Amino acid sequence: MKKPPPRSPKADPLDVIDLDAMLSDEEKDVRAMVRRVATDLCGEHIAQWYEDGQVPARELAREFGKAGLLGMHLDGYGCAGMSAVDYGLASVELEAVDSGIRSLVSVQGSLAMGAIHMFGSEEHKQQWLPSMAAGEAIGCFGLTEPDHGSDPASMTTRARRDGDDWILTGRKLWITNGSIADVAVIWANTTDEPGGRGIRGFVLPTDTPGFAAHEIHHKLSLRASVTAELTLDRVRLPGDAVFPDVTGLKGPLSCLSEARYGILWGALGAARTCLEAARRYSIERTQFGRPLAGFQLTQAKLASMSTELQLGLLLALHLGRLKDSVGLRPEQVSVGKFNNITKAIEICRTSRTILGANGISGEFPIMRHANNLESVLTYEGTAEMHALVLGQALTGVPAFR
Repeated sequence: MKKPPPRSPKADPLDVIDLDAMLSDEEKDVRAMVRRVATDLCGEHIAQWYEDGQVPARELAREFGKAGLLGMHLDGYGCAGMSAVDYGLASVELEAVDSGIRSLVSVQGSLAMGAIHMFGSEEHKQQWLPSMAAGEAIGCFGLTEPDHGSDPASMTTRARRDGDDWILTGRKLWITNGSIADVAVIWANTTDEPGGRGIRGFVLPTDTPGFAAHEIHHKLSLRASVTAELTLDRVRLPGDAVFPDVTGLKGPLSCLSEARYGILWGALGAARTCLEAARRYSIERTQFGRPLAGFQLTQAKLASMSTELQLGLLLALHLGRLKDSVGLRPEQVSVGKFNNITKAIEICRTSRTILGANGISGEFPIMRHANNLESVLTYEGTAEMHALVLGQALTGVPAFR
């Protein structure tokens, strides 16, 4: 029998169950590289970017491209072709800095690049993916509308034929990277066309006449992220701008599953940062003549948060191994997002209570992460929608309407 490696004599406060033992040396190297890149690029600046509501997204994209992080889980066309677990570990480290930073990478790689990689023609892939992988071109993903979020089948953005061309008209809202994008993946309804085939996806260069993007300001969450409203005023695209083979909701929902997979890992990075801040504070802060960490109620909070974080990471790793081996079903992704985001936001909120009034200060990362996770809780599918996806898997009965 192979002798097991010696155990560490002391628990790692952030890995009490030795989850690292389940990772390969290569996976640990990927995690360390992404942590270093994210910290070096953003660590000293992220609090100010959040406070200012401004982030140098284009510059960051180029640096992330140099590190091979954009579309890192895709094959070919300049992409790194890394595993789902590698991508998940990267998402944790990016979101440990800020959810907005992980969103920049996720929307670029999983939504915009992912859609082109899965559904685009060879011409689309050759034209856009290499420059997007390098961070030289930015992409966005236009699905959500002002009046249609959880019900994309009811979208009002329309695409109609005009000879060999397509004419697109409509609006999209809450679009990450929208106002800095060079290319937009736009989903539009073609049902009204003779022989219309429902929802179709289009590759739209953002310098096309009739396209406009307006950055959304005054956000109280995801402030270190570019968010925009897109308007399409009779935008004319050539016939080959459409994704050739995918129709219906399969296209956008497949892309969302890819993004949700990164999110179910990433949110745990925000939770880890908050837990570590609370743990350190509890040791350093003295009340009633003893450290906060010496009170049973504080230890109970820390124990609960640590347990939920580690259980979430175990779930994420299990789903990552499944994705790398046999693939994931939509309800499995929903389990991950439903559990891990709700637990992550609870960890952030509880961490805030340990810091008391200091928990709302920008000198500490907790309130920033908690505010960000309020958005993560609802984007790429609200907790309620994922509960219904799981409910249908459990009962066979859809309850969305």
